[in-house]
Amino acid sequence: MKALQCVEMGGPDKLEINEVESPSAIPGHVVIDVKSGSINFPDVLMIQGLYQYQPPLPFTPGGESAGIISEIGEDVTKFKVGDKVFAMTGTGAFAEKILAHEGSCTLIPDSMDYDSAAALSMTYGTSLYALKQRANIQPGETLLVLGASGGVGIAAIELGKAMGAKVIAAASTQDKIDMCMAHGADEGFIYPSGNLDRDQQKQLSNKIKELTGGMGANVVYDPVGDSYAEPCLRATAWEGRYLVIGFAAGEIPKIPLNITLLKGCQIVGVFWGAWVGLFPDENKKNFDELFKLHAEGKINPEVSQRYALEDSAEAFSHLANRKAKGKVIINM
Repeated sequence: MKALQCVEMGGPDKLEINEVESPSAIPGHVVIDVKSGSINFPDVLMIQGLYQYQPPLPFTPGGESAGIISEIGEDVTKFKVGDKVFAMTGTGAFAEKILAHEGSCTLIPDSMDYDSAAALSMTYGTSLYALKQRANIQPGETLLVLGASGGVGIAAIELGKAMGAKVIAAASTQDKIDMCMAHGADEGFIYPSGNLDRDQQKQLSNKIKELTGGMGANVVYDPVGDSYAEPCLRATAWEGRYLVIGFAAGEIPKIPLNITLLKGCQIVGVFWGAWVGLFPDENKKNFDELFKLHAEGKINPEVSQRYALEDSAEAFSHLANRKAKGKVIINM
């Protein structure tokens, strides 16, 4: 079978399409004929050797896939051959077939196609956990979403609206803001790209306060980090919750903790993957909720770009260069 392989650490130019041995089912696992795989920012970090988990070389990147089960191993009880599923496997998605533990697979509802299923799991799973379990966001509260046009950003916008919040989207260009508004954001604004100086940070805080009537945001959803973090924390409301999603801008920020004292606010870590392992039943309830919202038309993953497996390196470059809006899919 064909598979995308990282054979040495580096940029997308180091990726190769190779012929590899097809997997066979083993106990507790299924083989999936992959239809769609979804790229996430951790995949870009992983091929560069910059992610916290590094598989041995060579490896096939991609943590999200969707397809049809073609083989089941002994002791598999949840699925049968022919079932349509999506899988969260950490690696291996960008290949014609993937071996997945049955516990990492979920049946795709009839209302969802393969691209949407591959695009939904990590972004919407992360965002619902963040807003529901970690922030306990309430109807009428204000949610600020940074990096709002990315996969997790769009998910946070749609889920925030479904949960009754007022949503403010922040992104780097007007076309990205326009897309956020199309997905339900109440307001949006452009922030500068790159490392923000003190004046730009102050302007960012002031803009957030202006859009919230001077009160600040009740919940800040931040997958960006770096020099954007502190000014957004300074613009939280009293008893606000600042959600640490990731650090797409590069640097992990160092926050003056006196801000939390003055604001009575919380800095809340969001490690969805660890929570899934600890509380799988609660995660299943979250996905049941996501499927219901999708069937009702309240959430809809934005797939902005689709690539063939042979063009996977280009897909990685598109995401690495911050050109992506919504999700980038590789079709097998």
